[in-house]
Amino acid sequence: MSNNAKVVAAGGVVVGIALIWLIGFWPALLVMVGVPVAAYLMLDSSQRRRLRSRISRKEIGR
Repeated sequence: MSNNAKVVAAGGVVVGIALIWLIGFWPALLVMVGVPVAAYLMLDSSQRRRLRSRISRKEIGR
């Protein structure tokens, strides 16, 4: 895992904890799951296809 990925992961954990503290567990869980799903759905079909092929070949994080 690169240093940048570690910083992003740590930031995600901090934001998740802050959301749980501010708005409660279930709304925070909805936000933490809903934002990546919404971002994925905003991609066009060619971008989704490219992302799926990278995941299947385990190239993400290289």
